[in-house]
Amino acid sequence: MTKGATRQLLRIATAGSVDDGKSTLIGRLLHDTDSLPLDHLEAVTDDDGVADLAALSDGLRAEREQGITIDVAYRFFSTDTRSYILADTPGHERYTRNMFTGASNAHVAILLVDARAGVLRQTRRHARIAKLLGIKHFVATVNKIDLVDFDQVKFAEVEDQLRQLAARLGGVDITVIPIAAKHGDNVVHRSERTPWYGGPTLLQYLESVELAAPQAESSRLRLPVQWVSRPTANVRRRYTGRLAAGTLRVGDEVVSLPAGTRSTVTALDTLDDDRTTAVAPLSISIELADDIDVGRGDVLVSGADDAVLPVPARELDATVCWFVDSPLRAGDRLALKQTTKTVRATVQELLSRLDPETLDELDGPVELALNDIGTVTLRTSSIVIADSYTDNRTSGAFILIDETTNDTVGAGTIIEAREVKPGTHPRTDIRWHPSALDRGHRWRATGQSGATIWFTGLPASGKSTIAVAVERALVESGRVAYLLDGDNLRHGLSDDLGFSPGDRTENIRRVGHLTRLLADAGVVALASLVSPLKSDRETARALNDAARLPFIEVHVATSLSECEKRDPKGLYARARRGELAGLTGVDAPYEPPENPDLVLDTTDADIDELAARVIALLNERSSRPRT
Repeated sequence: MTKGATRQLLRIATAGSVDDGKSTLIGRLLHDTDSLPLDHLEAVTDDDGVADLAALSDGLRAEREQGITIDVAYRFFSTDTRSYILADTPGHERYTRNMFTGASNAHVAILLVDARAGVLRQTRRHARIAKLLGIKHFVATVNKIDLVDFDQVKFAEVEDQLRQLAARLGGVDITVIPIAAKHGDNVVHRSERTPWYGGPTLLQYLESVELAAPQAESSRLRLPVQWVSRPTANVRRRYTGRLAAGTLRVGDEVVSLPAGTRSTVTALDTLDDDRTTAVAPLSISIELADDIDVGRGDVLVSGADDAVLPVPARELDATVCWFVDSPLRAGDRLALKQTTKTVRATVQELLSRLDPETLDELDGPVELALNDIGTVTLRTSSIVIADSYTDNRTSGAFILIDETTNDTVGAGTIIEAREVKPGTHPRTDIRWHPSALDRGHRWRATGQSGATIWFTGLPASGKSTIAVAVERALVESGRVAYLLDGDNLRHGLSDDLGFSPGDRTENIRRVGHLTRLLADAGVVALASLVSPLKSDRETARALNDAARLPFIEVHVATSLSECEKRDPKGLYARARRGELAGLTGVDAPYEPPENPDLVLDTTDADIDELAARVIALLNERSSRPRT
């Protein structure tokens, strides 16, 4: 390598099934490129001088005992022109999640296939993951070719299977190499035992892969801010992070997102003192001309007129690999970490799940189980500055975290990022117009005070039965009351909504606004909805509280077994047969109220007595009109 030249770094991920020989291949690469310390090689060499190459890679005790790779092991080797980081990922299906994370930063996927077995289910699964993760360079090594006597016909059969797989994945250009990793054939050195093969060795292929900085145009700048510092009182603030895309130099105009404030770069530091232009993926520290408000999680982008900007997203369609035994279901809420920002996210909908055998997408799954890969829609609690993963592998990727245990439970890649939809954020172009009639005057003139009674509980818990009894009793006593039944609302006000968690949230938001209007008019609004999420019910309460209107939350806490026994619409039976997905209490969550105003159970109860308890509480809360 020429003095002063920069050594390129190539990241590699292995992929394939159990016993295809990944660990042996990695050991061979380390051995034949002289990348092993002598004491390490001696430790795995037997009395006959034969090295156990697989043991050079399998570092965990459990891996050595079971003879399989369990965790991702990162190995390093180098040549005169390049340095390599190789992720030895597990072949066993149970550890698919490790393959997903190990391949997330790779430039090249080495797909191993046993010459005797050909392409297997896990081979297809791992190849699909590598494609999902944006790996552009695929090289397939048909290993253990020595065990089929270096048969060209057998190699051609497996090569044809691999090219069919590449065609099935779409947009994949694959190079196929016959190797015997144990003996070194066509790994680093060309084998004389495959005279019929004229292609490159594996190392020659790796040396020839062309690398380029990710989206090196300055207009595509992405700098997620990781740390803000001020070394001394006389030094301006420094903004530090790793470039995810683009280039940056002193004098460039930048915009801080999501705030949208602008400034100019006045100083730039990298580890290379002679560098004047920073290129992704370098870590840099910069100063700005203006004291704008920039913090961890913000993203600096180009301020040029031709800048290609990311999406300030609140909804993400994404491919997710699920890491834990507890399944992922619609309605689940998690922490989502993307670049340097962490927000809360709700699973709005499960769109599809990957069939590892056929590579087909199966629509509308009930859940994603351990190691499943599927597409989902996520709704975030605040703006995420995002790109699609195909455009940017850093700003288009994220991990999912359990907020209780702080465990990483999933990883994902963004298919599409969407801005907040109209109607789901505060409006600045319209104002709330109070009624020309004072509320107190209206209520005194009509002799009627308004309130909202919100009935929540599992399907078939008896919510509507109690609400009907309350409505009848109130009307018969001369008060104006009206029942807003969930099914009836779906015929009109919310007939454009489905039953995804996101649509359910929107339905409850609409009903909350309707109850506020009715209660303000002096009507006792009775809302009977499952409303399974605490956050949605809090939205309805907040709307009424903001208007100083009485809000009573009634939890109809009838047990699931009793509700399922009743099942008047046959919903539970259909859900148990797998014919209905997303039924609250079966395969969708229900969060019981923590501090409801009243708790009722309709099991063997007198409905009129329960209604009387609701009305007694209403009378207590409505004894004085709120103004």
